[in-house]
Amino acid sequence: MASLNPLNSSLDLRKTKHLLRRTTFNYSKNQLDHFIGMTPANMLDTLTMPTTDTLTEPYDPLPTESPDGFWTSSTAAPDSFDNDRRKRGLVAGWWWHNAMSETSLKHKLSFFLHTCFNVAKDDGAGPSACYYDYLRLLDFYAYGNLKTVAKKITMDNAMLVYLDNTRNNKSNPNENYAREFFELFTILEGEQIGEGNYTNYTEEDIQQATRVFSGYKFDETRRYIDPDTGIPTGYINFELHDTESKTFTEAFNNTTIIGKATPTEILDELGEFVDMLFAQPETAKAYCRKLYRYFVKSTWNEEVENDIITPLAEQLIAADYEILPVVKTLLSSQHFFDSDDSNSNDEIIGSIIKSPLQLLSETCSMFQVEYPDPTTNSLTYYNEFFYKFLHNTYFIFSGTTLFSPEEVAGYPAYYQEPHYDRNWFSSNTIIGRYRLIESLISGDNMISNGAIYASLDTVLFVKNNIPNASDPNLLITEMADLLYPESIDTDRTNYFKSYLVDEEFPDYYWSGAWNKYLSSNDSTTVKTRLDALVTAMVNAAEFQLM
Repeated sequence: MASLNPLNSSLDLRKTKHLLRRTTFNYSKNQLDHFIGMTPANMLDTLTMPTTDTLTEPYDPLPTESPDGFWTSSTAAPDSFDNDRRKRGLVAGWWWHNAMSETSLKHKLSFFLHTCFNVAKDDGAGPSACYYDYLRLLDFYAYGNLKTVAKKITMDNAMLVYLDNTRNNKSNPNENYAREFFELFTILEGEQIGEGNYTNYTEEDIQQATRVFSGYKFDETRRYIDPDTGIPTGYINFELHDTESKTFTEAFNNTTIIGKATPTEILDELGEFVDMLFAQPETAKAYCRKLYRYFVKSTWNEEVENDIITPLAEQLIAADYEILPVVKTLLSSQHFFDSDDSNSNDEIIGSIIKSPLQLLSETCSMFQVEYPDPTTNSLTYYNEFFYKFLHNTYFIFSGTTLFSPEEVAGYPAYYQEPHYDRNWFSSNTIIGRYRLIESLISGDNMISNGAIYASLDTVLFVKNNIPNASDPNLLITEMADLLYPESIDTDRTNYFKSYLVDEEFPDYYWSGAWNKYLSSNDSTTVKTRLDALVTAMVNAAEFQLM
């Protein structure tokens, strides 16, 4: 029976790997060593301790003769800067470096909120500074309240532009945002039961919600500051707001929201609407299904729906939509560790294909990839390494653009039946995924061309992280224990060993080469073989899973 009962035992390596991968983008041997032996509850408490971003804001090092610098805090108008598309890429680089600099659940939850309230940065999201504000809003509420996020995102400048709600006026309604608010962001459709009529809402409800959202405006100056977050926000033009009452259908018990006339009262009206929508059990279930798909597994059966999703939804409602308690319940449960049935190896651990973001982050953190420091070498980090290599090459060739999914619904891996996370891996994405490790080892962009200004030293990694590196069998099994969700068998060990020792030679040939390196510090021989081994192990099927 699927169970949300907590797993109270101390975590071994296998379970620690599982929880660390699913909760953070910063995954390394040092972190594993730190967390092994903790209980899930203690580990989650550590992973949710308050953190401070390494980078407070992004930096644009171009033009080199007079950099735009910290343009997001400039007093100049946001739309007065050139190369705004590139700047939005630099905002993504700011976020990623912060995620790589902390071992924290915050960044995984922040990205989860992005999948729930998607704004695609390169598809009509307004100035880059507004996208920076959008990501800061998600970071601010990563441990917060989903109802509050739903209200704040409505006033977010990037969202106002992205889904056209800034064009929504009482005399000229625009239903785009209201439609997506129901269909994608909150309650979801449910089954269609008639023309324009779904299980969870109707077309009439969308029309009434559009009236609630009328008069909300994009502020191109960023001068309006939200008092709760300190982040720039949109504003309300009360003259363009529909002040008449809004009555919803039977799907919402024919609730009537009295129209308001002042900006403060209109925000109260928004609060009443959000409260009405979040009072529906299906809204809570929709979020819990998204959480399950994001953290646990993309598909599930009726038992999981009844024993995991439904009680999580009940907890979410009881907590008035505070997200962190529900996430902790799920991630510390026996079910999450596949310990709620007789076979603990058949369902959860290793069941998700890594996203390009996870694959990149885990590779860089585990192998201690040295990439340029944005605080001391901003031009090389932002422009050469992140923007040209990662943003414009790796992410695109691996099937996505970071923070810019092609569909309003978001990334297909999180919503598109029947493949879900299998969408990450296909014949179209394999080049980007497989050549990432080759690029990091060589220091050259093996996907297209050019230097990437980052380096992965396989010899140094093995020397610092693999205690029994002179024994080729132990070297491989110890590496596999770090890299893969599950241990590998003898056949796989022998396969990978062929990259270290030619088949016709005994194991001591590798032992001799490794010991010679340790005594002479000449890594020429071992580097060639370790480069090949690491490439093979990272590009193996086992590393594509978490």
